[in-house]
Amino acid sequence: MTNQAAGTEIFTNDIVESIRSGDVGKMNNHGEVMDSRKTERTEETEDMNETRESVNGQKEGRDIPVLYLVVPCYNEEEVIEKSAQVLGDKMRRLAQAGRIAAGSKVMFVNDGSKDDTLRLLHRTAAQDTLFSVVSLAGNYGHQSAILAGMMTARQYADAVVTIDADLQQDIEALDKFLECYMAGSEVVYGVRNDRHSDGAFKKGTATIYYNLMHLLGSNVITNHADYRLMSRKALDALAEYKETNLFLRGLIPTMGFPSDVVYFDVKAREAGHSKYTLSKMVTLATDGITSMSTRPLRMISALGFVVFVFSFIMCIISLVDWAMGNNVPGYTTTMIVSLLIGGVTLLSLGIIGEYVGKIYMETKHRPRYIIDTFVWKEDPADKD
Repeated sequence: MTNQAAGTEIFTNDIVESIRSGDVGKMNNHGEVMDSRKTERTEETEDMNETRESVNGQKEGRDIPVLYLVVPCYNEEEVIEKSAQVLGDKMRRLAQAGRIAAGSKVMFVNDGSKDDTLRLLHRTAAQDTLFSVVSLAGNYGHQSAILAGMMTARQYADAVVTIDADLQQDIEALDKFLECYMAGSEVVYGVRNDRHSDGAFKKGTATIYYNLMHLLGSNVITNHADYRLMSRKALDALAEYKETNLFLRGLIPTMGFPSDVVYFDVKAREAGHSKYTLSKMVTLATDGITSMSTRPLRMISALGFVVFVFSFIMCIISLVDWAMGNNVPGYTTTMIVSLLIGGVTLLSLGIIGEYVGKIYMETKHRPRYIIDTFVWKEDPADKD
């Protein structure tokens, strides 16, 4: 069940399942489940937090949190070592400043990378207990990789921050994230100040997309990607959502927990190029619309009614012309009406089919991700 290399524990699927279900907080060097001080500390912390809640539900104070950074990775061999160095330095500075508690870690999530990313991650974790690695069995997608990391990290952390491996999101904003958390926010959203670093096409399509999402009734936050902090309370609530079609940017705001926003500037990639292709962005956009709103179906109904009225009027006009003997061959009219109705019908079937496909995938109840290996090691200093 457990393989050891260079002093690093690698837990396989049966152990990971225990972690995911919440049955284990820590494991010994043989990969055996054991009673954990972390579990006891978690229960004590929850009791203390409950006593600190005032009548109006606001937090009067919080303990310094154990923070986990969840970093999804897919074919990031050019940048991953640099990312580990930068993130590690930031975590140490936060620990020295007393902003985060002992036991805080950086958890990389390998989303089925085909390059040397996983080997580099394993080497990094073997050299420094600050780093942990969750490796998925295949490429499940960005949203599933984030969820896998958050659901694994919530067994250890008081708060989890998700951040991309390319470090375009400003890690110095973590200080403000923690300030908001200590002030009582269960969710803190990182929102970019502007889109000046994007090209004209991406900037334009992003603007259209956010406007469309708002038009369709989604609570998605403009210019917020997946740079956010979530408390264990929020993560436990998120774990209750079992849907397969994940769109975390729209799902999390619907939970209703106290939240705040931190603005940051986007930086250039440290190395490599973006793995978020146009097709992946289109897929994410489609998932966002179909997962968070049924308004397109209502729009189809409204459009169908308009076409019906138009067709009815054309029928009346045709009958009047026939009665008056003006039945001139109407090739153009016939073609326009046929193409209009045919186009609207196909578009409507396409939209309905998208929703039917989502329902089909949900009824299968397939796992949203499968964890292949989990590399985690406790820092000896945390035992004191």
